[in-house]
Amino acid sequence: MAYCRQEGKDRIIFVTKEDHETPSNAELVADDPNDSYEEHELILPNGDINWNCPCLGGMASGPCGKQFKSAFSCFHYSTEDVKGSDCVDQFWAIQECMQKYPDLYPQEEEEEEEEEEEEEKPAERLEETAPTEATATKEEEGSS
Repeated sequence: MAYCRQEGKDRIIFVTKEDHETPSNAELVADDPNDSYEEHELILPNGDINWNCPCLGGMASGPCGKQFKSAFSCFHYSTEDVKGSDCVDQFWAIQECMQKYPDLYPQEEEEEEEEEEEEEKPAERLEETAPTEATATKEEEGSS
């Protein structure tokens, strides 16, 4: 037999195997064609930013959400020749905030780039020596 209990703001529902065997009678709510947030696009038809867009990955609501919104808004509405060049302070603020929460905003990309650079070093050494060898070969041909 299924039962339900309340824990704080959460309602926990326990169901039985028999409950799952019964077809659901839940009704799906149709999307409202007039709701601009239902489009799930980053920029709404009126030009505003859709902070609920799944494409933002929750950045607008995390601990650095205020800084993210400030930086992203600045960039979006920037009219500078180099778009966003007037937003450097806002981007520094979000970077500083993200560094305070390394568990939520891991710096894995930097580590991966460092690993890739280390892997490229032997190839770079070959490229550095290759022109020298080619130059030596040309000099030998020219002196013959």
